Amino acid sequence: MSPRRILSVGAQVAAVLVVLSLVVGQFLGQPVLLSFVETGSMQPTLAPGDGFVAIPAPVAGGIGVGDVVTFDAQEIQGGGLTTHRVVDETERGYITQGDDNPFTDQDGGEPVVQEADVVAKALTVGGSVVVIPHLGTVAMAFQSGLEGVQTWLAVTFGMRSLQGTQGLAYLLFGLSVVAYAADWLLTGSTRDRPERDRSRDDGTSVTFILAVLALVLMSTATAAMVVPGGTQEYGVVSAEFESDNPTVIERGTSQELEYVVPNAGLVPVRTYVEPASPGVAVEPQRVAVGPRGEGSTTVTLTAPEETGYYRMYVVEHRYLAVLPPAVIDGLHRVHPWAPLVAINALLGGGILLTGLLLLRGEPARIRSRESRRKTPLHRRLLRKLY
Repeated sequence: MSPRRILSVGAQVAAVLVVLSLVVGQFLGQPVLLSFVETGSMQPTLAPGDGFVAIPAPVAGGIGVGDVVTFDAQEIQGGGLTTHRVVDETERGYITQGDDNPFTDQDGGEPVVQEADVVAKALTVGGSVVVIPHLGTVAMAFQSGLEGVQTWLAVTFGMRSLQGTQGLAYLLFGLSVVAYAADWLLTGSTRDRPERDRSRDDGTSVTFILAVLALVLMSTATAAMVVPGGTQEYGVVSAEFESDNPTVIERGTSQELEYVVPNAGLVPVRTYVEPASPGVAVEPQRVAVGPRGEGSTTVTLTAPEETGYYRMYVVEHRYLAVLPPAVIDGLHRVHPWAPLVAINALLGGGILLTGLLLLRGEPARIRSRESRRKTPLHRRLLRKLY
């Protein structure tokens, strides 16, 4: 493959990955490196459709007044991911406000934003948010078209699995197959040229095909680990009296609740359910669940001495049990994302390594019987000898 071809393909792949990172981030409810705003509440910092670099909360470090954060809102536009600026910090959490809004989110009925609500922080350089103009406009158009295609395929074939993140992985795999077939058809005419005019690197690299398959497998595995996990919220009322409602708790006392961990897949999972706010305890914090199985743990909620409504959280991290439990435990202690990286490296690297060992990275070619008949006999014999 020529350097010019490599640069062209690399630019196309980079553009596709940028848009896909935005779309997948919307599917997962977790920005993947890049995110964007859809409304004008952050003008003039971010106009509708502008993109920005989203640093995931676990690696963003501390959050302070002046930071622009993406958080899981409860009330703003019906709930969902919202990007606003932190304007104050209290004992109960962060006060947020859009730069173009005349009042804070909390004045408008949004609960105080807690640490567990924040999913990402916008990258800033010299105190200013790094803005990528119109990136979100392109991503929203792409996402709308992609959702339409997924819905049409799901209705046509009667398969609900073609929707959501799983369907996105299937669609990417299908597109890669179509792209490979188109590439072979478009370059197939080179077989009609004299042999001396052909390039030695004609054909599609097996490495490229294996890389696409590895990417699809890693995307599916990541979705299987990330989508079922995340943060679970409990709305707790600290009251002066006892109640049959498990989340209405007499102040200063505790209530135990069962936390169910289902596994609808065929691969065992290892799950970590951990407290994500004061007043929460989980025991045990590690739950192993077999294929098509279900596990559970106990969450203990303790109501504060001061009566009122409180939001409490636990966070679930889920990993495919393709590594030894001790290895997953050790990686999880380093960082919750470390097992994700290791598992994806194992799955994707396994496909690449196995394929390269078996096929030795040779270009994929399909030779027709007709072309064999047109090859003179003495040339075929020379090929066999040398």
